[in-house]
Amino acid sequence: MKGHSERVPNKNLKTFVDKPLYHFVLEQILKSKYLNKVYINTDSENIIKDVNKHFPEVIIINRPTELIGDFVSMNKIIEYDLSQIEGDFFLQTHSTNPLLTVETIDKGIEAFFDNQDKFDSVFSVTKWQTRFYWEDGKPINHNPKELLRTQDLPGLYEENSNFYIFTKDSFIASDNKRIGVKPYMFEMPPMEAVDIDTEFNFKLAENIYRTLNQ
Repeated sequence: MKGHSERVPNKNLKTFVDKPLYHFVLEQILKSKYLNKVYINTDSENIIKDVNKHFPEVIIINRPTELIGDFVSMNKIIEYDLSQIEGDFFLQTHSTNPLLTVETIDKGIEAFFDNQDKFDSVFSVTKWQTRFYWEDGKPINHNPKELLRTQDLPGLYEENSNFYIFTKDSFIASDNKRIGVKPYMFEMPPMEAVDIDTEFNFKLAENIYRTLNQ
């Protein structure tokens, strides 16, 4: 969790419903029956203070100066984290997924271990069945001359950034990337998949949360 955020200022500590945004996904992670250690990589003293106050069981990894900035690849940060952590299996998520539930997290982990003979990693996706076009107006997943119902269109799958599951070996084998050479796409409930990048996402996620928790 970086301290600076461009489109939503102070995003990770911004109050979401009734507490800092990052609390929501972290609370769900800590409920998982499969995860035994939780780490937060951050460059923010304010985040460190809040984590130490509310989640003393969480381990802080201080982000090195050379990995601070808006244009640093998350894979570079993961590469550094793996050099600091002992273990073989890893799940990486973001503080910007406040609707992600522990049930979905655990199902994703189970999918990873159930399919290890065929896949080396898992990443969460959202399935879309609607008419998509390239920037030049060419259709992507449909024939405009054949107006199929949207539910009959072939699905397209969005990498929704909710979670990634991988091993040290798969990370190295894929040239230091969290998505391995043979990844499994884990389709998760769209209602949980909002990833907050903008103020619109923030308000949308808050409204969904309030609706689900009335």
